Amino acid sequence: MTPIQDHPLRFRLANELHARPFPSFNAPASVAFLAIKKEDRAAGRDRAQDMAHLIDLLDRYGAPHPQPGATHYSGSIGRHNIKWEQHTEFVTYTVFSEAQSERPFDQAEFDMFPRDWLAAAPGVRVTSALIRVERAQKDEVILQKLRDWLVPESLACSYVLDRSAIVAGDFRVDPAGHLRFAIFADDSCGPGRIGRITQRLCEIETYKAMSMLGFFRAGEMASRIGEIEVELGRLMDEMTGESQPEKTLDDLLAVSQELEATIARSSYRFGATKAYAALVKQRIEVLREETFMARQSFGEFMMRRFDPAMRTIVASQERLNQLADRSIRASELLRTKVDVARSAQNQDLLASMDKRAQSALRLQETVEGLSVVAISYYAVSLAGYLFYPMAGVLGISKSMLIAGLTVPVIALVWVMIRRIKSRLT
Repeated sequence: MTPIQDHPLRFRLANELHARPFPSFNAPASVAFLAIKKEDRAAGRDRAQDMAHLIDLLDRYGAPHPQPGATHYSGSIGRHNIKWEQHTEFVTYTVFSEAQSERPFDQAEFDMFPRDWLAAAPGVRVTSALIRVERAQKDEVILQKLRDWLVPESLACSYVLDRSAIVAGDFRVDPAGHLRFAIFADDSCGPGRIGRITQRLCEIETYKAMSMLGFFRAGEMASRIGEIEVELGRLMDEMTGESQPEKTLDDLLAVSQELEATIARSSYRFGATKAYAALVKQRIEVLREETFMARQSFGEFMMRRFDPAMRTIVASQERLNQLADRSIRASELLRTKVDVARSAQNQDLLASMDKRAQSALRLQETVEGLSVVAISYYAVSLAGYLFYPMAGVLGISKSMLIAGLTVPVIALVWVMIRRIKSRLT
């Protein structure tokens, strides 16, 4: 085979598809899940702090460290198994144990995360959950347990993966600060499938929580967007009335600037929300839900409570973009009106300047005439002194001599001034 050079990233790209394997464990089991996010600018955070926080936890249990620059890790910490993943905006910790506490969803199941380690986290908790995995029992027994463990009003429960398991959750934060999910796996549901179901539940909750960040961002912006909408309407009314176009244009440009700044600040959050919401929907679809004892499924729960929030975000984004477009169009129209008014002013100014130029020309011609007279007066006087001796020879008086010199001298002066003027122009 002819040798060929591989792309430098070929193996990394191929291995990336297998970089985050699903966990695998048997029922009964308990799972503790934690997602941490830097409060602001999480996408640009120092990811070395995420790794240092993980290593601190591993060192407490004497576990081996991950490879430098790793974005995921799986290993054992004491009697438990841990899975760590680093995402664009957050990191997740999932701890699996095939031992269960006697009391369901006991806070002690979360104690593998030490309190001082949690306090030193490089960020804040986005969500955390306890997942209880049991073997399947009679439907009535399962339903009674769910009524005891979860809030019936918001309980979502369904068969998943061809009825090989039952999953349930109420998406409420319990007094200990965690969400609760339950999985009941039948005998056909092996360790790999249990691990995939658990992973999907954690992803649904995490992506749902991340999506809701956009909803509250939209809520914070709603009042200001309403004020801007009123202000924009007022300015557009001023455009059609008698107002100062320049001042109205300045106000419109200020509104446009604020809208563009708001869009720039919210575009990443809204874009991320759209992506997270799509992931929530996709993760629910792959569970292949079927109705369990007439209870609402996860998909129905999201349709009733999650989808309206996402539609609110889409509506807010569209409203913001429409206001920006309106302000830009209004600014362009008003700028055109101002330009037309300025053109009319310029025409008036040019007409006034033309009149002034004509007046200046007439004044110049008058000055030129006076200059010819003045220069000619002095020239005739000088010429008279020059030709006085010839008056006696010619037998004429001095007055007659001056009279004879006046017309030629004036003509000569006029010709000289015209030549000087033509050279200067």
